[in-house]
Amino acid sequence: HEAIELTEAARIAGVDACLLVTPYYNKPTQEGLFLFHKLIASSVSIPQILYNVPGRTACDMSNQTVDRLASIDGIIGIKDATGDNQRGRELIALCEDRIAIYSGDDPTAAELILAGAKGDISVTANIAPKQMADMCNAASSKDFQLAEKIDKQIAGLHSALFIEPNPVLPKWALYKMGLTNSAFLRLPLVESELASQNHIEQVMRSSGVLS
Repeated sequence: HEAIELTEAARIAGVDACLLVTPYYNKPTQEGLFLFHKLIASSVSIPQILYNVPGRTACDMSNQTVDRLASIDGIIGIKDATGDNQRGRELIALCEDRIAIYSGDDPTAAELILAGAKGDISVTANIAPKQMADMCNAASSKDFQLAEKIDKQIAGLHSALFIEPNPVLPKWALYKMGLTNSAFLRLPLVESELASQNHIEQVMRSSGVLS
């Protein structure tokens, strides 16, 4: 009920679409996942993108469940943050004619887009938006060499931003770039360690996002 209420609130606020993560902690069955997302889609008339990130939720939506959900009106895509591109390619083969497949894993995004994914819902793009957009556009155009070149330039960011739990270091990086007034986080997240800050600053400079 909370998910429906919040999705409806987002619709009223005028958003273009909602990103709906799989339920965490209670570890539902695949049938439970199907019915959960089906109910939200039938209850709120707004485009919805499924979000599968088992590393965070301890809940993994199978490709077969996504295939079932892909035929439901209102469900237009999925952010696949598994990092398993073999599985991602299987998902593209199953569903790309009905929903858009997006990567949710920056280190493997170029490869998945080259395989047919429609883009990347990215963490690194918060820090390096132009480079990530250029990489996605190159990969979408099947320009392997350019996509690989750009991806190598920012590969260090993909890993460095996650040496502490996201969004700790992305928020600090934005603060360092002068784009936010602070790197404040709500508990239980806390300010990044000095060693992490020094490392991400070095990577930001080598990637060209910080002069």
